[in-house]
Amino acid sequence: MRSQVRMDMEIESKHKSEWAEAQKIHISVDLEAAAKQQLKFLAAVDRKRFLYEGPALQRAIYRYNAFWLPLLAKHSESQLVEGPLVVPLDCEWIWHCHRLNPIRYKSDCEDLYGRILDNSDVVSSTQGTCSRQTEEIWTKLYPEEHYELDLAAAFKEDISERILGLKKCTAYDLVSAVKRQSPFFYQVSRPHMSHDVFIEEALARYKGFLHIIRRNKEKSIRRFCVPTYDVDLMWHSHQLHPVSYCEDLIRVHGKVLEHDDMDSDRSKGQKLDNGFSGTTNQWEETFGKRYWRAGAMYRGGTPSPVTLVPFSSKSKKGNDLFSSDEYQNIVQVPEVKFVEVLLEFAGVRGLPESHKGRLSVMFSKSQPDLFFNAKQRLSILSESGEKMVASFNCEPKGELLFELVSYCPSTLPIKRKPRVLGSASLSLQDYLVPVSKLSDEKWLELVPSSGYAGLESMCLRVGFSFTVPSPALYALRMVRSRPFAKNSCLFPLSGRTQHAKSWTRIMTDAGTEVITLQMRSSKKERGKDNLTPRKEVIGITASGECTVAEFMENGWSLLGSRWSLRFQKSSCENSHLCMLIGDRVVNISPGRKLDYEPKHHGTQKTERDFVTAVEFSADTPYGEAVALINLKSGVVKVKEEPLLLTMVVLAFVLSDIMENEGFKGLPATEDNAEADNLFTKESGLQAVGKENVTAFQVESQVESQVELNGDAVKGVEEVPANSLSTASGCGSGCGSGCGSGCGSMVKSGGGDSGRGSGQGNMVESSGCGTGCGGGCGSGCGGGCGSMVKSTGCGGCGSGCGGCGGGCGNMVKSSGCGGCGAGCGGCGGGTMVAGSRQQT
Repeated sequence: MRSQVRMDMEIESKHKSEWAEAQKIHISVDLEAAAKQQLKFLAAVDRKRFLYEGPALQRAIYRYNAFWLPLLAKHSESQLVEGPLVVPLDCEWIWHCHRLNPIRYKSDCEDLYGRILDNSDVVSSTQGTCSRQTEEIWTKLYPEEHYELDLAAAFKEDISERILGLKKCTAYDLVSAVKRQSPFFYQVSRPHMSHDVFIEEALARYKGFLHIIRRNKEKSIRRFCVPTYDVDLMWHSHQLHPVSYCEDLIRVHGKVLEHDDMDSDRSKGQKLDNGFSGTTNQWEETFGKRYWRAGAMYRGGTPSPVTLVPFSSKSKKGNDLFSSDEYQNIVQVPEVKFVEVLLEFAGVRGLPESHKGRLSVMFSKSQPDLFFNAKQRLSILSESGEKMVASFNCEPKGELLFELVSYCPSTLPIKRKPRVLGSASLSLQDYLVPVSKLSDEKWLELVPSSGYAGLESMCLRVGFSFTVPSPALYALRMVRSRPFAKNSCLFPLSGRTQHAKSWTRIMTDAGTEVITLQMRSSKKERGKDNLTPRKEVIGITASGECTVAEFMENGWSLLGSRWSLRFQKSSCENSHLCMLIGDRVVNISPGRKLDYEPKHHGTQKTERDFVTAVEFSADTPYGEAVALINLKSGVVKVKEEPLLLTMVVLAFVLSDIMENEGFKGLPATEDNAEADNLFTKESGLQAVGKENVTAFQVESQVESQVELNGDAVKGVEEVPANSLSTASGCGSGCGSGCGSGCGSMVKSGGGDSGRGSGQGNMVESSGCGTGCGGGCGSGCGGGCGSMVKSTGCGGCGSGCGGCGGGCGNMVKSSGCGGCGAGCGGCGGGTMVAGSRQQT
């Protein structure tokens, strides 16, 4: 035992030495600030998606070659303005994509202008610097071309001939470069990416990434290394400073590190697959740290747009619009936060000599958790030889509990109960309250169970990673109740309402009732002999009764005319059903859209159960999904508290309209088990009964759907043998290396984060890159999440995260990754992050 501890300490000392050596790498750019600026810039471009393709992109490429690069060259020779140049957004986007091929950008600049054109005296238009001086010098040099992109001119004129006529123009295919870089923003757009602690740790990991490539060169190893998205964000940020990047990389590696994103071969055994597996193994052997990273893994493909035409309103999105609304406080639901967790058990030591049997670890939470309330089992890498990583969501409080268990072999038909050898815990508050560290790996000393008290210390090696705590979706459900009795004590009802035929109760995921709604019909006099039907929605809370919606001549008015609901006269599948008009513009579209888009292709019948509320504003011109309504289960999920009552009333009105048109309405009665199960699937309550869990097979980017049933239990869940399917496919990102290309991202697995009960299923994958396709069906209620078994692919590809009461998905893989780097090749896969209900 003591000799083993001594060996472990020596290995750990070596790992720390390597990490310390990596952190000595000098980077002459403030990459933390550069990464945050890059995220801000990418968000601005994403609001102008006409720059992704078509005539506007062609015009931007022309302007970049004909005007921006010559202006930059002149300014670098002799300063044209007193302050820095402010680059037009369209030109900056093309410049951005060009610089992300550093070898090609360097050679193009040297061929066309005799030197690398740097950004040392240039600022982005997104930084708020006044562009007046730049506009003046632009107009003086180019009087026939506007400083800002003229969209009207772009769509009127075919610019291809003018591009061919340019004397100085790169031959690099910038259209393809833009196409490859356009999906990157979706992968790095979540709020935690810009958090100070996340960015700080990403920079340290980027230095580690450069260090292992340096070690490869020293040992003459030609390995193509693949980064995760946090590392890739830093790598991109470094390349956007071309002179510094070249100087820094020559100092570290003796040459400029390639980053070409053109390799997209996802087949097993190819560069992307082998590169990521090799990167994962080398990282963990070199630093003794897990390579995967929560929040830095592949999210799946970019959701399909709801419109290709941007919304042109100047209105800004913001919660302050409703600060003085009299309806603001009618519905109050406490905010709940969640974190994504990745967890792996790497080794164990100090076992009793007499021990026989198969070891694994049971993990759970120390206190009730809205998203994680079951116990799950995970194997140990050193014991099984198989890499398994759990991915799940939980509240950022309490402790993670670990129990080392032994399963003794038995010839009896009855399974023996596993023995608990010892236990340990990990406090989430130590890392997340306040956020101080988002990943770690350590030996935890186990407290021996009874019967093992005399043993020497047993220890468990645990690697774990968190995201920054983020607000979870607000989830409410509508349950139609039988008429209240006269002695009901739920709310002080008037005699008129006590005799109502039917009420709909609006409840939180914790079972708390927040408001009760009823649709009333009456007649309103319009002259002496002209009576017209009138409808209204009445809301009852503990504080009283109020009208929350009313049917007017031109449609529905919600919340005292705060909103008006207008229906389409006719609609097609891709259009919106109706529109909410108020201080904000919200379209109600059929099916699950944008953030709520299923990871697989749901059936048309299933999609008819859903509508998505998509808000349009100057900040979100292509739409942002702010709520999802399941008309069948009555579950309403909302991103922002100010929109809670609006979306609940909308859901109630839509349900009434659909029911009148023959659609099966809300679940009836308050004690309906089917309704409870539907809510469990949607919002994360403890599961009851059986739920369907969906897994996906990935065959070279082609998805197919498999339906599996799983039983939900509060205790241990094991994956049945008949839940095994196979998948191949790989993901890729950018790669680096001396003369190599890089692949584009691939959707590998993923799944419907259905918060139901039910156990997820297992996916065995021999893919590469994207963590190898984790399929999911993340059993979120009381069941367990999906499990992914992967060989030959990198990192953790963590499948879908178990929300609700269930355990997160398991990923069994040998690596995962984002973009590749290394001498001799590039490209690589990205890890599959656990899918979840939260956003």
